[in-house]
Amino acid sequence: MKVTLDLGALVAGGQLTAAEAEKLQRLASSETGSFGVNIFLAFGIVAVALGVGVLVPTPQTAIVLGGLAMGLGIALSVAKLARWALFAQIATVTGALAILGGVYVLSDGSLWINLALTGGLSVAAVVAGSGLLAALAVLMLSVALGSGTAYWHASYFVGVERPALTIAVLCAVILALYLVSLRLPPKLERLAIIAMRTAILMVNVAFLVGSLFGDSLLGMPAMVFTIGWAIALLAFGIWAIFANRPWVVNTVAVFGAIHFYTQWFETLGPQPLSIVGGGLLLIGFGLALARFNRWIASKRVDGPISVG
Repeated sequence: MKVTLDLGALVAGGQLTAAEAEKLQRLASSETGSFGVNIFLAFGIVAVALGVGVLVPTPQTAIVLGGLAMGLGIALSVAKLARWALFAQIATVTGALAILGGVYVLSDGSLWINLALTGGLSVAAVVAGSGLLAALAVLMLSVALGSGTAYWHASYFVGVERPALTIAVLCAVILALYLVSLRLPPKLERLAIIAMRTAILMVNVAFLVGSLFGDSLLGMPAMVFTIGWAIALLAFGIWAIFANRPWVVNTVAVFGAIHFYTQWFETLGPQPLSIVGGGLLLIGFGLALARFNRWIASKRVDGPISVG
């Protein structure tokens, strides 16, 4: 945990001696210098990788360079060299992304390769202690299940080919990660929670797509997802309130609003009255959520509360 202190004010107020303040200043200067060195090295390795990639622009080049960067980052993480921790994180993540892109291009979206990449990212996340890699592992699993993004003429698209399968698999992953996180040490618990939250976001995206288009592969109409999403949000929100999970409550509130407005405008269309009514309801949702967050803040003052 990082804490910001005004050393001059603390010395003037008699809460620190001059010698203690000088020691803290030296420690801060050392950490700042180490941070700068890590950033310069990270930019250097990225620049070299980009240069080589431009000279030899092939997926194989990306895989080799990514492997070297990721191997260096993991080696530094395993060695527990605190001075190079930031550089190790950047090298590991950059290398993982390069490998991911190169292998994905060569495999042409193969299911088994995507599952293998999911497993590899999961292992790398644990070894490097990287929350970003943990999130990428869940996103890679979503890709294996048929999710993806696209860009065309200043427009971005999110696609979920198998919403029912995606929801079922990711819900099982969420439950497993939650149960495992209760028994893990703090560092690994953090990774499990990050992965779980990413999976929660992707489940809601799958519900959103399903509520609009249904699931053509299983012949499930959009109404099934519309009703199922509403029930899931309600049940999950009630659980989160009683379990003191403010992040989950806020996420449920956001996607609940998205779900409501999706159906609202799908039914009523973009008419002046529907827009005004929707705006008023959104203000009400926002005020209710703000009130809930103030209540959570007061509970934190009174005693410990989970932030999952």
